[in-house]
Amino acid sequence: MIDGDTIRVDGERIRLRSEAGPIDAPELRTAKCQLELFRAEAARDRLKALLKDREPEIRQTGTDKYGRPVAIVRVDGKDVGAILVREGHAKPWPTLRRADRPEWCGPER
Repeated sequence: MIDGDTIRVDGERIRLRSEAGPIDAPELRTAKCQLELFRAEAARDRLKALLKDREPEIRQTGTDKYGRPVAIVRVDGKDVGAILVREGHAKPWPTLRRADRPEWCGPER
């Protein structure tokens, strides 16, 4: 587990997305505030719990700008990215533009 929207499988980093589109979770290493760090730890821990003792189904949908695989990950037939968004641990990020990246330091709306 790397953070709330990236996992490591067989040494390879895989960026999660949902069936509905790209997602973003708060950053652990580059958190802009304590609230983002708190949310990042919660997102990472929730992702760990969702994958614990389960064999994820990974369907690669492309690569990100760094060449890393982007995939929809399912456990027990459920879209992990969508679960993270629904529970508030991740947010949709449809444009993937840095200017449109979800904000994690302010209050939830």
